[in-house]
Amino acid sequence: MAYHKNKIYYYSIKIFMIDKRASGILIHLTSLPGKHGIGDLGPNAFMFIDFVAASGQSYWQFLPTGPTSTAFDNSPYMCRSVFAGNPLLISLELLQENKYLTAHDLEDPPEFSEYKTDYPKVSSYKNAMVKKAFENFLNSRPNILFENFCSSQKEWLDDYALFMSFREDFNSAPWYEWPEFAARRSGETFTQYVSKNTEKLLYYKFVQFIFFSQWENLYAHAKAKNISLIGDIPIYVALDSSDVWANQDIFKINPTTLKPIKVAGVPPDYFSETGQRWGNPVYKWKTTDSKINKKLFDWWVKRFKHIFSIMDMVKIDHFRGFESFWEIPAHEETAINGKWVKGPGKSFFTSLKKELKDLPIIAEDLGVITPPVEKMRDELGFPGMKILQFAFESDEKNPYLPHNYEQTNSIVYTGTHDNNTTLGWFMGNELSDGVRNNIRGYVNCHDDNQIITLLIRLAMSSIAGLAIIPMQDILGFGEDCRMNIPGTQSGNWRWRCGSRFFNDEVAKHLLDLTTYYNRLG
Repeated sequence: MAYHKNKIYYYSIKIFMIDKRASGILIHLTSLPGKHGIGDLGPNAFMFIDFVAASGQSYWQFLPTGPTSTAFDNSPYMCRSVFAGNPLLISLELLQENKYLTAHDLEDPPEFSEYKTDYPKVSSYKNAMVKKAFENFLNSRPNILFENFCSSQKEWLDDYALFMSFREDFNSAPWYEWPEFAARRSGETFTQYVSKNTEKLLYYKFVQFIFFSQWENLYAHAKAKNISLIGDIPIYVALDSSDVWANQDIFKINPTTLKPIKVAGVPPDYFSETGQRWGNPVYKWKTTDSKINKKLFDWWVKRFKHIFSIMDMVKIDHFRGFESFWEIPAHEETAINGKWVKGPGKSFFTSLKKELKDLPIIAEDLGVITPPVEKMRDELGFPGMKILQFAFESDEKNPYLPHNYEQTNSIVYTGTHDNNTTLGWFMGNELSDGVRNNIRGYVNCHDDNQIITLLIRLAMSSIAGLAIIPMQDILGFGEDCRMNIPGTQSGNWRWRCGSRFFNDEVAKHLLDLTTYYNRLG
């Protein structure tokens, strides 16, 4: 199998969404079924694409796919790298198929839960198997495919391999606490480290080679089935990441302490009296003489080129931060004393277009969105998001109510990974009886057992060009199948779906809905 960058056929999102109604499914890869405790890029991912196609869908949307960290409860939004792939998503079955593992290697795996990911248990087992695959790889070298991969991905891969190697040697301490030579990437000791640790660096490169080789095959299968992949990139990156360590001068980092001067978050609002202090370092959008930071722009170009080489569209998490962002002094414990700072604005994306031709981007325009943010979104032609779970608690002018949608260039969801499942939301304690009655009246519901189907129909029938339904809602699952509870520090990102739910009956039901509402894409 030759490694190459996948060819992307770009198009104007706005024209596409006006001309062609379509729909898709939201489920993260980790939530797919599989033998080894977590969804991965193996046979069940291929099976899911077949299911998506059989149900008349045109899109599969998932969360960020980078290497996660136990420090952040394995949140896909706080990765060790925005370029690298998550090793836990590597399929051991495909490693066996490609002769990196034997059937004997995979005999007697630990007993894993079918419905929840036990990250420590999964990590221990899968990492051991991948290391065994690496040992077999070393015995089979040279490998021209691997060499081609390392050459084509050199801009980020060398830094990532070094970062992970240092983390291993320094007991997983954050990079700003490493010895001087490693933290600042300089001096003879740094050079000597690189030359003395070639095999360790090779291991981390091998892991990425396997990830992207498996991804390429899955992406090709999606293309063959006419399924487009929608990825997700957070606007900010984790402080303890190879991205910040290797590019310290594009972030507001103290050059002496190597810690952030300013961090990201959102201000106090209805949901939080102290706001949210995320802790990500903010970007240094301009140089000291108030000019555009070209190095930062070039980094974003590389980031987008990379993501569009492996996906068809991408949602930008916290899109509003490009218009203006909440900047908090790093010493503050809450977000209260932050301030709004102007972002790079529309010109950033128009400059990106010159580099990338077209930008198949979805703007996550949720939360407190100002007219300037909406103007920037619309002038760029990026579709925004409409969430039905946000539609019923305010007055009749609520922009999430389908009768208020003003343009087809938008994407409607029943809920997202940050919401409760729609059944859990409707049946739980989040809503007042009055709001529940509003919902029943709006969808003409006389039997609460039908509420999920009616809300999915509401999304499908709307004028939004694209309707995306979480898999939990398609199956009518409750609160115990929720993916994430924002603001909580543990217990998230663990939900998995049993293989028996991806059946012909569910596919047929979804196909009928999709056909009825003219969303066959």
